[in-house]
Amino acid sequence: MDIILSISIAIGCLILGGVLGFVLFRYILKQRYNQTIKEAEIEAEALKEKKQLELKEKFLNRKAELDKEANQRNQKMQSYENKLKQRELTLNQQGEDLQKKQNEVESQRINLNKQQEKLDVLINDQRSKLEAISGLTTEEAREALVESLKDEAKTQAQQYINEIMDEAKMTANQEAKKIVIKSIQRIASETAVENSVSVFHIESDEVKGRVIGREGRNIRALEAATGTEIVVDDTPEAIVISAFDPIRREICRLALHQLVADGRIHPARIEEVVAKVKKQVEEEIVETGKRTCIDMGVHGLHPELIRIVGKMKYRSSYGQNLLQHARETANLCAVMAAELGLNPKKARRAGLLHDIGKVPDEQIEIPHALYGAQLAEKYKEKPDICNAIGAHHDEMEMTTLLAPIVQVCDAISGARPGARREIVEAYLKRLNDLENLAASYPGVTKTYAIQAGRELRVIVGADKISDKEIDALSADIAKKIQDEMTYPGQVKITVIRETRAVAFAK
Repeated sequence: MDIILSISIAIGCLILGGVLGFVLFRYILKQRYNQTIKEAEIEAEALKEKKQLELKEKFLNRKAELDKEANQRNQKMQSYENKLKQRELTLNQQGEDLQKKQNEVESQRINLNKQQEKLDVLINDQRSKLEAISGLTTEEAREALVESLKDEAKTQAQQYINEIMDEAKMTANQEAKKIVIKSIQRIASETAVENSVSVFHIESDEVKGRVIGREGRNIRALEAATGTEIVVDDTPEAIVISAFDPIRREICRLALHQLVADGRIHPARIEEVVAKVKKQVEEEIVETGKRTCIDMGVHGLHPELIRIVGKMKYRSSYGQNLLQHARETANLCAVMAAELGLNPKKARRAGLLHDIGKVPDEQIEIPHALYGAQLAEKYKEKPDICNAIGAHHDEMEMTTLLAPIVQVCDAISGARPGARREIVEAYLKRLNDLENLAASYPGVTKTYAIQAGRELRVIVGADKISDKEIDALSADIAKKIQDEMTYPGQVKITVIRETRAVAFAK
C-alpha cells in the first residue's frame, strides 16, 4: 500500500509539475509574443515614417520638375503669342497696303473707261468721215477688204506650204541623224578582239617535253582530240595553240591546264580530260546564253537559240567579239525603236539574234543572214523577228519597220570607232587629212586630231580671228569634213582662241 501511495503521490506531483510548467511556459511565451508585437509595431511605425518621408521627397521633386516644365511651356506660349502679334501687325499693314492698291486700280479703271468712251466717240466720227469720203458703208468696205485678204492669204499660204515641205525634206535627214546619234551616245560598250591563236603559259620549259610525250604521242593525241594545232617552239614558258575555231582553242587551253596541273599526261588521260572539258565548255556556253538573255531582258527563247547566243562569246567578226556586237546592236535597236515609237522589246530581241547565222554547227553555203532567219523560223520566232534577221544585209525584202532598224544599228555597231580592226595606214591617213583640212583655213595656227579621230582641236590666232568668227569657222570646218571625208561615227570640231602673255623673271 505504501508503494502504491508513493507512486500515486509521485504521479500526482508529476502531473502537478507538468501543469505548472505548462502554465509557466505559456506565460513566458505570451510575454515574448507581446514583446515581439510591440517591436514589430515600433519597426512598422519607423518604416512607415521613412516611406512617408521618401514619398514626400519624390512628390516635392516631381512638383519641382512639373513647375519647371510649366514655366518652359509658358515661356514658349509667350514667344508664340509675341510672334502671332507681330504677324498680325504685319498682315494688318499688308491689308492696308492692298486696300490702297485696290483703290488705285479702281481709280485707274474708271479713268480707262472714260478714255475708252472718248476713243469710241472719235472712232465713230472717223468712220463717218471715211464713209462719206469713200462712198461705201462699213459693211461694204469690210467685205471688200475680206475678199482681198482672202486672195492674198491663199497665195501666202501656198508659199508657206511649199516652204514647209521643202524644210521638212531638208530636216528629215537631220532628224534621222539626230536619232542615230542619240542612240549611239546612250550606248557604249567595250569590245574584245579575238585572234586565231591562244597562248598557254607554263612555269618552266620542262613541261614542254611532257606535253610532247614520247615520240610526240601526247601532242598528237591532244591535237586529234581538240582539232587544233599546237606549236611548241623556242618561245620561253609558252605553248601556242592555233585554230580558227575559238571554241576548240578554249577547249585545248583548258585541257592543257588540267593536264599540266594534274601531272598525268598520256593519250588515254588526254582523251578523258578533253571529253570532260568539252562538257564544261558546253555548259558554260549555255550558261552564258542564259545570262545574256536575262541581262538583255529577252525572255522565252528556245533553248537552242540560247545555246547559239552563248556560242557567240567564242566567235569574232572582223576582230569584233560577236556576242559583244550582238549586245551592243540590241541596245541600239531598243533605244532607236523607243525614239521612233515602236516596241523596244521586239527590237532588242531582233538585234540580239541578228547574227545567229554566223555560229552554225555545220557547214553552210548560204549567207549568214538568211541562215539566221531560217534558224529563227525553225525555233518558232515571230515573222517580224525572222524578217529583221534575214534582211539586215538586204538578202531578203524588208517587210517590217524592225528590219531597217536592225540594219542601221548593225552598221553603227560595226562602224563605231574602235569596234573593229582598222588598217594602220588608213587610220593615220584619216587623221592627217582631218588636220590638213582644218589647217587650210586662214587664221588657223595648229590642228590636233584626238580621241581616235573623233575630235578635232583647232587653234587659231587671236590677232587674226575674232570671237564672233570662231563659230562660223567651226561650222565651215564641220561641213567641209562632212562633204569631203568618209569616217565612222561623228567628229567633234573644237575651235580655241586665246591670248597669252609670257614673261621671264631672271
